[in-house]
Amino acid sequence: MSAQIIDGKEFAAKLRANIAIHVERLKKEHDITAGLAVIIIGHDPASQVYVRNKAKQTLEVGMNSFKYELADDVSEAELLKLIDELNNRDEVHGILVQMPVPKHIDATKIINALNPAKDVDMFHPLNAGKLMTGQIGPVSCTPLGCLMMLRDVHGSLEGKNAVVIGRSNLVGKPMAQLLLRDNCTVTMAHSRTKDLPNVVRQADIVVAAVGRAKMVKGDWIKKGASVIDVGINRIDAPERGQGKTRLVGDVDFESAKENAAFITPVPGGVGPMTIACLLANTVTTACLINGLKPPKDLTA
Repeated sequence: MSAQIIDGKEFAAKLRANIAIHVERLKKEHDITAGLAVIIIGHDPASQVYVRNKAKQTLEVGMNSFKYELADDVSEAELLKLIDELNNRDEVHGILVQMPVPKHIDATKIINALNPAKDVDMFHPLNAGKLMTGQIGPVSCTPLGCLMMLRDVHGSLEGKNAVVIGRSNLVGKPMAQLLLRDNCTVTMAHSRTKDLPNVVRQADIVVAAVGRAKMVKGDWIKKGASVIDVGINRIDAPERGQGKTRLVGDVDFESAKENAAFITPVPGGVGPMTIACLLANTVTTACLINGLKPPKDLTA
């Protein structure tokens, strides 16, 4: 029996509707309009589309959207000056710098320059440390989306064996911390883990975020496991015509769905949740900056 598909688009739409309710409540009860500032450098088409979607969805939920498009050759000093200005603007509650930045700019310096209270991507080391020590607050957007979907299909995650494949600061590490917080037994694996297939076969929950197309095979998945595929990989698709490509995840979807109980597709799984959780984080930071308790249903 094939797995039940976890529809990230549908889940994200419901989450955005809930966010809009909280945004309106902040306006009516506290005269606060949550505001998100997005900085994009250069003209990468994929990044342009992604940022455009963020701005559109920000406005749709009733928040203020501030978009800054900078040239490829913008200096590091100019970028730092803009971040400093946004750090000190009261109407801006969240700041996101679209990664990657050009090579002449030190990404670590940019991340560290963000006001941690407005860092909605949760890259700043202070925010990473808060997650590590179990403090309440926003968490990285993609792991938050993964956690929300897992809670939705399982209810409680307590006692489940979880394997996170990938150790990035963006997904793997915060994902493992969130699963630990929900009382899972967590194994962090990666491309160099010995006998990786057998490690994965022990998992009730598999989160694949390693960045290799179709790396996780169907026979790695235990019967009845839940599979969250974070990978986004573009591969050749000659069946669609010469020069055509398509998106696939880190999991071989067709074979994995025969063993899994629940699985996210690529595209249409984790991706839509990332933007929705960015908006959720902005509402959370708007509350915290103003000394208000953030909505429980928007946080981890």
